[in-house]
Amino acid sequence: MFIIRCTIQSWKSSMQTTILLFFLLDLCLKLNLEMRKGKNMENRSFSEVVSEIIASIDELVSLSRNSESEKEMFIELALVLERIPPVFCDLRDDYKVMDTPLIRKAVESLEKEIVRAKCLIKVRNEKRRHVEAIAHDLGRSLGLVLFATVEVSTQFKMKIGELHKELMNMKFNESCSPTSTLTSTWTSTSSRTTEFVCDLRVEEIEEERISINVCDIALHLKYGNDDEFKLAVVGLKELMQSKNVDDGWLNEEGIVSILLKRLGSNKSVDQSIIIQVLRYLVWNSPASKEMMADMGPLSTLVKSLAGEEEERREAVGLLLDLCDLVNVRRRLGRVQGCIVMLVAILKGDDPIASYDARKLLDVLSGNTQNVLYMAEADYFRPMVQLLKEGSDMNKILMATGLSRMVQTEQSRASLGEEGAIEPVVQMFRTEKLEAKLSALNALHSLSGLKENVQRLINSGIVNSLLQLLFSVTSVLMTLREPAAAILARIAESELILVNHDMALQMLSLLNLSSPVIQNYLLQALNSIAAHPSGLEVRKKMVDSGAIQLLCPFLMENNTKIKNGALKLLYSLSKDAPEELEESHISVILSIISSTNCESERVFAVGILSNVPATQKKITDMLRKANLVPILISIMNTGLANSDISTSFLSESVAALLVRFTNPFDRKLQLHSAEQGVIPLLVKLLSSASTIAQKNAATSLAQLSQNSLSLSKAKSSRWLCVPPSKDSLCEVHGRQCFTKSTFCLVKANAIPPMIQILEGGERDVDEAVLGALTTLLEDEICDNGSKYLVKMSGVQGFLKALGSCHIGAQQKALWILERIFRIEEHRIKYGETTWSVLVDLAHKGDSSLKPAIAKLLVRLELFQFQD
Repeated sequence: MFIIRCTIQSWKSSMQTTILLFFLLDLCLKLNLEMRKGKNMENRSFSEVVSEIIASIDELVSLSRNSESEKEMFIELALVLERIPPVFCDLRDDYKVMDTPLIRKAVESLEKEIVRAKCLIKVRNEKRRHVEAIAHDLGRSLGLVLFATVEVSTQFKMKIGELHKELMNMKFNESCSPTSTLTSTWTSTSSRTTEFVCDLRVEEIEEERISINVCDIALHLKYGNDDEFKLAVVGLKELMQSKNVDDGWLNEEGIVSILLKRLGSNKSVDQSIIIQVLRYLVWNSPASKEMMADMGPLSTLVKSLAGEEEERREAVGLLLDLCDLVNVRRRLGRVQGCIVMLVAILKGDDPIASYDARKLLDVLSGNTQNVLYMAEADYFRPMVQLLKEGSDMNKILMATGLSRMVQTEQSRASLGEEGAIEPVVQMFRTEKLEAKLSALNALHSLSGLKENVQRLINSGIVNSLLQLLFSVTSVLMTLREPAAAILARIAESELILVNHDMALQMLSLLNLSSPVIQNYLLQALNSIAAHPSGLEVRKKMVDSGAIQLLCPFLMENNTKIKNGALKLLYSLSKDAPEELEESHISVILSIISSTNCESERVFAVGILSNVPATQKKITDMLRKANLVPILISIMNTGLANSDISTSFLSESVAALLVRFTNPFDRKLQLHSAEQGVIPLLVKLLSSASTIAQKNAATSLAQLSQNSLSLSKAKSSRWLCVPPSKDSLCEVHGRQCFTKSTFCLVKANAIPPMIQILEGGERDVDEAVLGALTTLLEDEICDNGSKYLVKMSGVQGFLKALGSCHIGAQQKALWILERIFRIEEHRIKYGETTWSVLVDLAHKGDSSLKPAIAKLLVRLELFQFQD
């Protein structure tokens, strides 16, 4: 229920009663609209919204045709309007595509405009400009629908675009002259009062003073309270609509300054109403428009861009109206926060404000500095447009600005999607040095995103960059560093492997380049060598003498170059370890023992781990260099400041220790065990890397192969000395020690091994099971079986039967057969094991059937048949 309280100073004529009735009628119409909203308009389906619009347009057509005044103009309007429903029927039928938030907002905005048009036609004594206003307002609303659907339906866009253009271009001959004096304009019975009330949404004004003279407008604007100020604004807008406002009066009273001051300081008044009045001043008073072009007024208006939705929408519209002034276009971009807020509005949910913000940004993009501000706010379309079609100087400015911007992954993606890369590549191919340099810097910035790297490769720039690196022209020498930096980024993509010769060309450039370029080239070569599908390229690099070429770089003082060379040598030596000579090994050993750089030491260890353990000369070199304690120290210290993962270090050390636990070289094993290698191997069983776990288990298995014979030798040597309980091994039955007999039991290696078997990673099973088989040799089979059962190993062995590796399954079956030689174990685990074995017999490899059969016979539960 609206409570309407009107203070009537005097009732001097029926004119005032007419104005009041118009006001009441408008409020009643708005009340009706609000009641419709009470049905929760958001819950209406898209089809319902469009259907209601179609019905409303039909009603509007009927009202226009039945208008008693200005009949010809309304008939012409009706002829255009009656073409809208068929078009909107298509919109309704295609609701699955059309029902988007942006289109829905635009359609609902049109719905409100249609309601307003019906209100105006019902209450007005129409004039030419009123009919034009109705047509233009409807046209603008159709324009929003056109804007919202521009990327959805081409056919709908063409139809609605024609109607939009016709309504916006509709003009009529004047049939009635407006009243000329200011006072009569304010007090006449013209329907302009109703137009004003409908347009400004003044339903929140609780008190209206109908009788107010012209002088009071200025007084209330300057000194009135909030209610008086609101009423004065209402009157002022009516004066603006009459187009009879005198510029002299506006200037004399300082109306623009008053409104701007209230706009910036008084939030109790609806800011959007003040901006609407300022827009009327802009449309009708050139002098007022010029007054708003200064930095002060512009700064005030820009602050309104951060206001509520209606205020923000009106502020964008007013700034757009002002932008036909050169001074405004020049100054507006310099107002702090202006472009950032315009970009935010452009990307916002209000379709009207977004549409105007885009147009305003387009206008401001005539200034290159503004375009750079827009790019910094993540609106790149104007920048890309200048890169494509701007002058040579503008292209250079844009590319330079792009290279200097702090770019996020999202901004690089947006620039790539907008099409920035291709025009920048074209700049690089021009003859001008400045254009080449700015283009290279921009491309380097853009290449930080994987998708953009692919676009660069597709542009064909790789060969051009390589040619530039081979150039000896002094003018182009300054371009070689950014070109090398881009190549380093491009090489991160596997697509680069299509060009096999690229890596070879880079290798040939290494000795001919400056340290900065050498570093970029090594980065690129390392990326190429690290690609999983890069085997063929790596072989070509090795065949071209890459390992011999890299060795001198291992003695570089430049840490980055030295580190890059070590990393590349590691990648290449995995495929061709035989290429490493004793002289190379000596250099690498010196790096491990002397460097303070963790990454250098880790890659050097990695290179040594690639050398085959069968090369006994290399093993002797490593032993003489006292490498084992160095490795133990490195592992115990860990990686504090390196960007290399601990897993990589663990894998390299574990692989290298397989060489030092060779089961056929007990002397080497004893040397390694005395240095403390066994506790390290047990620790590596808990590594995050399965490769490290596998190699650690392999080394422990090699050591354990000699445990039984070593424990015998120790016992026979000390028969006169009774063994201590702590030294007796429950598996070997003799004295066992970690360092001298390599006993897995004494080393506490069994629990982590069983934990591996019980886990979900099956790649390590075979190596672990291989180590555990050493506890089940014939002489110690019963002891070993009891110990493994005691350590809860059976469940792990059964789980290993589900491995995809036949070797692991065979070892698990062998271990279970030995365990089930003891009746107690058969009783306890036989039934569970039987079900697993039957399933394996049906689903497993046929080569496993004899072992499965043997085990089932052992369990005496099932006679296996082929």
